[in-house]
Amino acid sequence: MQALWNLSIPYSHLILRAGVTYIFILLLLRLGGKRQIGQMGAGEFVAILLISNAVQNSMNGGDNSITAGLILALVLVALSELVAYLTYSSKLVERLLQGSPTVLIHRGKILQKNMEREFLNVHELKTILRKQGIHHLGEIYEAILESDGSVSVTKFSELDDSGLNSHTHPL
Repeated sequence: MQALWNLSIPYSHLILRAGVTYIFILLLLRLGGKRQIGQMGAGEFVAILLISNAVQNSMNGGDNSITAGLILALVLVALSELVAYLTYSSKLVERLLQGSPTVLIHRGKILQKNMEREFLNVHELKTILRKQGIHHLGEIYEAILESDGSVSVTKFSELDDSGLNSHTHPL
């Protein structure tokens, strides 16, 4: 029974292993692009599951005790909270870790260069827009791929309703 709780490696090693792995995976996902995180398909979901399995041993160092698992969980939650705080308090950290929004459509015109940079094709964009109840590109004043992978849309009709004109910019 005691073996369930006894660590076979120092707790400092567990903290270091969890920290390094967390930061590496966070940066790896950031390099994967914002669309992949927010619009995860089957392939990306399977990759996330396999990544979690692949890095498990790098974090626990072969220590399968309950104590090691609890320490790792604590470190991961603490790092997650730290990242949330840092992105809240620093625009630079927010931009580095979460990226910045990308305009996909402006004044009804698709910005092809931005679409290519985000590895998004017109068919995928139209699918996203249909899910929001938009069936014609001509309805859209602006569509923005947000840092979290969602697409926010401003319709021309919303500009007229809110009294905005061409000299003001929503958000």
